[in-house]
Amino acid sequence: MAKAPNVLLISTDQQRGDCIGVEGRGIRTPNMDRIAANGVRFSKCITPHPMCQAARASILTGKLPYSHGVRDNGRDMELPLADLGLGGVFTQAGYATHFIGKAHLSSQQTFEPTGRPECYKSAGDFGPDWRGSYMGFEDVQLMLRPHHHTQWYPAPEALHYEYWLDQGGKGDERWTRAKDRLAPDTAHFQTWRSGLEAPWHSSPWIGDRTVDMIRNKGDKPLMAWVSFPDPHPPFLSPQPWCDMYDRDEVVVAKHPQLDLENRPWWHREFVEDRAKPIKQGSEHNAGGIDWGQKGDLNEAALRDLTRIYFGMISSVDYEIGRILQALEEADELDNTYIIFTSDHGEWLGDHGLLLKGPMLYDGLLRVPCLIQGPGVPQGRVIDTPVGTVDVLATAADLSGVAAPETHGQSWRGLWDGTQSRDFALAEYEVDAIRSAVDMDLMTVRSDRYRMSMDLKTNTGELYDLHDDPDEMVNRFDDPAYEAIRREHHDMIRSRPDDMIPVSPRVGWH
Repeated sequence: MAKAPNVLLISTDQQRGDCIGVEGRGIRTPNMDRIAANGVRFSKCITPHPMCQAARASILTGKLPYSHGVRDNGRDMELPLADLGLGGVFTQAGYATHFIGKAHLSSQQTFEPTGRPECYKSAGDFGPDWRGSYMGFEDVQLMLRPHHHTQWYPAPEALHYEYWLDQGGKGDERWTRAKDRLAPDTAHFQTWRSGLEAPWHSSPWIGDRTVDMIRNKGDKPLMAWVSFPDPHPPFLSPQPWCDMYDRDEVVVAKHPQLDLENRPWWHREFVEDRAKPIKQGSEHNAGGIDWGQKGDLNEAALRDLTRIYFGMISSVDYEIGRILQALEEADELDNTYIIFTSDHGEWLGDHGLLLKGPMLYDGLLRVPCLIQGPGVPQGRVIDTPVGTVDVLATAADLSGVAAPETHGQSWRGLWDGTQSRDFALAEYEVDAIRSAVDMDLMTVRSDRYRMSMDLKTNTGELYDLHDDPDEMVNRFDDPAYEAIRREHHDMIRSRPDDMIPVSPRVGWH
């Protein structure tokens, strides 16, 4: 009887689709490139949502956001839905299931305690020895505060990474040192060369635990979601990674000027609201800094932001190399499906924007997507539009594991020629409490076009990515594109009729 394959999902946070080496932008990611060479790269993979929590809920469940209820950060999925997701499906199939790193499958900064481990106000109920289960995964090692826009709080407001960082009672000191800006300083407040020594940062912590998991694998096949929190902002990296790219060598945003003309109404309203004072409190804005601000995106700032962002990704890539080596040494590499992707992208200066929001330009919408493993063809690039909502269906199909019906479809049919696809979907209920505007924002990515449309006002944007890859000319109201607009509206309306009520807002993030 053939040995059951392992499944290893490796994800990053806020990594653009063009920021892997094989995309040709100049970033050095030899291990991500190795996965691409040994398998399939999907060049038009999109996130179903541009915010962390909702995007991750879709990866977990295989459902679009309006069908799992997490339509934005700060809304918690019902736990029975989570148990039918990636971890639960493979646990039921007899796999040893693990989650290592940043989950953000529940809200962190909440108004009241939610009773979930990722909630700042509830983490103390779990303690240093708790290892799950959580969201269907039987063994977990998580981070409560994966990014440095938050303050440090001592135990018991901690999860596994924070307890580890607090060795010798020096957690606060180390967390603060990560914010130390090494000289020479950068030209933007949101990025810096970190003063904390590299071994204390999150990427090596995640890499170490993943290598240990592989080395100590028992008789059961593994299903693990390994989730790196980089390159999410604020953009900081320690030596040597912060110095890996020279300021002058990186390829920065081609069109870094803010261009709000001939854009949908919500672009201006969102940008103008972001300029207002902090709304979401000190929990999320350590040091009284509004980390949601873009700041001045001058040439020097863009070069520093980009080179540190690249360094963060290269640091993760190094850990992926260690993971691949551990699989090889355990004689498990050829029996493991490795999927690499990100939850969503990052503007990184495109159109004068930084971070993320309801403007779904390609840098934010498109994510890297790679898969290798038994029976997966090598060195293939597939240009068909797909989404990370397909991860569960693909992993279950390739492993021969029974899974509930989802919105996702297995990628196998795309490389063996038995299936084709015309488009992938994203959806985002934007609410003014958190993001300045109220919208029912639906997006479709077809082979040639990207269209985003607010169903509340029937306004939108449509770009011809063949003739206009930088999305400079909005064709939504162009009479010459009326048929294309209608066709893409039909694609949006084709989503399954299985929406559920939006999950209550329990917090900000």
